[in-house]
Amino acid sequence: MVLAAGLGTRLQPLTADRPKALVEIAGHSLLELTLARLKSCGIVDVIINTHHFADQVASYLSARNNFGMHIEISREEILLDTGGGLKQAAHFFLARKNPDEPFLVHNVDVLSDIDFESMLRHHRDSGALATLAVQDRATSRYLLFDEQERLCGRRPGTDGPPELVRPARELRARAFSGIHIISPRIFDLMHEKAVFSIIPAYLRLAAAGETIVAFPADQYYWRDLGRPQQIAAASHDIEGEIYRLM
Repeated sequence: MVLAAGLGTRLQPLTADRPKALVEIAGHSLLELTLARLKSCGIVDVIINTHHFADQVASYLSARNNFGMHIEISREEILLDTGGGLKQAAHFFLARKNPDEPFLVHNVDVLSDIDFESMLRHHRDSGALATLAVQDRATSRYLLFDEQERLCGRRPGTDGPPELVRPARELRARAFSGIHIISPRIFDLMHEKAVFSIIPAYLRLAAAGETIVAFPADQYYWRDLGRPQQIAAASHDIEGEIYRLM
């Protein structure tokens, strides 16, 4: 699933007349870059949630024959946030030939070369409900993991009060990358309704004994594309072949 429904307020003025998914880097939209990355890894069945300028996304995909992929759109009349958007798209995953297979969720406004196959192996080996790609970098909101890389809580900033949902002898603060692999049984456990974020849902599930684990991704390229200056920096990375297009 590609999460692309947000208003893109941090990207203003680039999103004044288009959704953030269609903001361009080096002549390619963020959506195209994300889909190309997924396709290069063998992922060809995708659902995309939309809201802001939703018709533009549908027209864009139709004009490009969905980039040769099977793509469905989950249109949100109101923004459902990451958890609500995922829950609305549950039918897409549960209708697959093998509905027990894990699936990938990817924010449209991040660029990375994280190894999805390694991440999937990590997910399966751990028996986790969800696996979150994380890095040791500065962020305004940290997730907290124990010595076995299990989610235990979160913390605002470097010195904010931690919110712990399970005990741990040691805690490690990591930044979430906006990329996760999830087992579809999560849909039976998502009691939240309508508009909700996936992170509080993960914390609730971790508190209930479910295993949510980290996938350390510090060795990979990753960049947030949420602000105009980050778009410019990513363009520079592509031009300098620091990041290679698929």
